[in-house]
Formats: sequence, C-alpha cells, structure tokens
Amino acid sequence: MTDNDLYGGLIRLHVLHHAGEEPIFGLGIIEELRRHGYEISAGTLYPMLHGLEKKGYLLSRQERFGSRARRVYAITTEGRAALTAAKVKVKELFGELFEENS
Repeated sequence: MTDNDLYGGLIRLHVLHHAGEEPIFGLGIIEELRRHGYEISAGTLYPMLHGLEKKGYLLSRQERFGSRARRVYAITTEGRAALTAAKVKVKELFGELFEENS
C-alpha cells in the first residue's frame, strides 16, 4: 500500500476542512498540505478536487488574479454535511488508535 492509498481520505478531509474555512485553490492547498506533512503533486490533487466537485462537496469558479485566471473551490452544503459526518468517524478512530490498554 502506498502513502497515497493510505492517506488519500485524510487529504480529502483536509481539503474539505480548509475549503470550509475559505475558498481554496490548487497551489495554495498543496502548500497547506505540505505544512501538514503531505507531499502531493498537482497531478494527484487536481483529480481529487474534481472528484470532490463531482460528488457535490466542492463548487469551483474561475477567478482573475491580475493577468492570470485561477480555479477556486468552495465547500457546498453537502460538503459540510460530509465533513461533519467524517469528523465523528475520525474521532471514533482516533479513540481506538490511541486508547490506553488498562
């Protein structure tokens, strides 16, 4: 199993979390993920963003930044609901992974 296989779901949760705080864009979220210890290429991230958009969790739009256009992603109502549900599962898993054996 590769790191991408193991961490793909965690990366998607990071993306939804950050998109819930403010709109995100590709290079910006790659840099943010790097701060969390994930090395992800644009070739991996963009299909992930498109998949989250296809599921209805993100909505994208083109924005102009000077002479450049950038695709910006924002979380949807469905994305917020999915993130809320995932937080419950992550908390449960965290408890199992780090519970102390008495």
